[in-house]
Amino acid sequence: MQTQPIKAYFNWSTGKDSALALYYLLQNTNYSVDCLFTSVNAHYNRVSMHGLRKELLEQQINFIGIPSKTIELPEQPTNTEYETLMTDKVNELLSEGYKCAAFGDIFLEDLKAYREKQLAPFGIKTVFPLWKKDTKELLTEFINLGFKAITVCVDGSKLDSSFVGRIIDHQFIADLPGNVDICGENGEFHTFCYDGPYFKQPVVFSKGEIVLREYDTNGYKSKFWFCDLIPV
Repeated sequence: MQTQPIKAYFNWSTGKDSALALYYLLQNTNYSVDCLFTSVNAHYNRVSMHGLRKELLEQQINFIGIPSKTIELPEQPTNTEYETLMTDKVNELLSEGYKCAAFGDIFLEDLKAYREKQLAPFGIKTVFPLWKKDTKELLTEFINLGFKAITVCVDGSKLDSSFVGRIIDHQFIADLPGNVDICGENGEFHTFCYDGPYFKQPVVFSKGEIVLREYDTNGYKSKFWFCDLIPV
């Protein structure tokens, strides 16, 4: 019989799914979330994928009040570089008594399997608080609980520039095209959560420029709209 909660670290993206999954986990007495763990692009000093300034990540975590760690990644890490750096960090967390890693994934089976496979050799358990839940119900709950988030990155092949820099609200849900997941679980959009039930206070920022960035990765071309958020 378990007498003490399992010491867990949360893989924190700064966005809405992480925020809601953490909300669920904080209410689960089987776990003690003692660290928020975030990947940062050291070249740009921004959160990986989301393009969020590291200063805003630091303010966000400070207002949540949970200790944090970052993994500093090069500008364009290879899979080998990423896995080597991640192994070092996981070993560090393991030495500090962490036995569980939490994620905000909802339905991407391949990603879940990859995470489980990578952590299995360390004996680290994985937990997915939002797994297989309905994404429209999740985003509606997110809004109704009082969380606040803004889109910071959208896939230009799925959404136009009007969707970046938008507050996540019921109108946002209504405006999404039918081929886009309500939570953007297929990478259609990424967000920054700046307030919520467990925040001591909201993160204050202003909206900066909106830019389109195009990428060519091994012949695969993609484009993303980014909205720069500026700390106030």
